[in-house]
Amino acid sequence: MTLTRPTQPMPGFVAEALDESGLRAAYEARPDYQRNDYLRWINQAKREATRQKRLAQMLDELRSGDTYMNMPWRKRG
Repeated sequence: MTLTRPTQPMPGFVAEALDESGLRAAYEARPDYQRNDYLRWINQAKREATRQKRLAQMLDELRSGDTYMNMPWRKRG
């Protein structure tokens, strides 16, 4: 799938959180658009507290495996 939006860089603190939580594989298993949307959403936060809150939500959703941006989601295939 080709993304229509620019690809977002992964900040170091997000990479660390994925690795420390053991959720890197769950993140990598998500579609490109979801990974990009999560990073854009986190990167756009102006306050550190907001970045951390959004990161925590992403990690919770990856852990549950059935949610994407507070919406129900199921992996296809």
